[in-house]
Amino acid sequence: MDDEPSIVLSLEFLMKNEGYDVAVARNGKDALRRAAEFQPHLVLLDVMMPEINGFDVCTKLRDDRRQHGLKILLLTARGRAQEVERGLQAGADACVTKPFATRELVDRVRQLLGEQKEKT
Repeated sequence: MDDEPSIVLSLEFLMKNEGYDVAVARNGKDALRRAAEFQPHLVLLDVMMPEINGFDVCTKLRDDRRQHGLKILLLTARGRAQEVERGLQAGADACVTKPFATRELVDRVRQLLGEQKEKT
């Protein structure tokens, strides 16, 4: 769930390529609806989303008892310490600053889900 369509497509492709089932939302309101429908294990949220920003979506997901155990990875373009702290206070499990390496993002997703890194 990101504010830029090209990033959304890239993230969708990346996560599917890594073997994850993916549901995409184009704005914060849709993100909340999709999370309720799909009960995901992890959500990638951009801070800057239309309708409802990522901080508020994060807070709403944390307030929803049905989302117990949900992991939230917040993506931010700013990366300032205050923004990261705000994301963590809103309930994010981790924050990744854009631009990011795709391997870094995949590794963080695996870490949050408690998955072991594949040995090559």
